[in-house]
This record gives sequence, C-alpha cells and structure tokens, in this order.
Amino acid sequence: MIELTAEQTRAVEQGGNPVLLNPKTQEEFVLVRKEVFERMRKFLAPLNKGWDDPALDVYEQYRKTP
Repeated sequence: MIELTAEQTRAVEQGGNPVLLNPKTQEEFVLVRKEVFERMRKFLAPLNKGWDDPALDVYEQYRKTP
C-alpha cells in the first residue's frame, strides 16, 4: 500500500478526487476512495463479460485499421 504525501492528504481533505501525475510518463491518475472504486467495479463488471471469449475473435476481421 502506498501512503499519501502531505500534499495529497490536504487535497483529499479538501474534497474531490485529486489528479496524480507520473512525472516520468506524464500519465494522470485519479485518486478515488476505496468504496467508490468498489461500487464502480460492481457496476462495470457485467459489461466485461464475454470479452475474453475466443469465439468472438471472428469479429476481429471487421476492426478498422488506421
């Protein structure tokens, strides 16, 4: 587990979802409470069913390539 810095702790206490930046890659991450993350996972889980099904590979022929 990664502990928040003092700056991150202040941002969380002020409300909202702080955006974190990886200075090496410039990738941005949003910090959300665990309870919110778990609700999001439960909500999105049904949408993920079947994506790994090999029978769906036949549809790759319709993928547009840039």
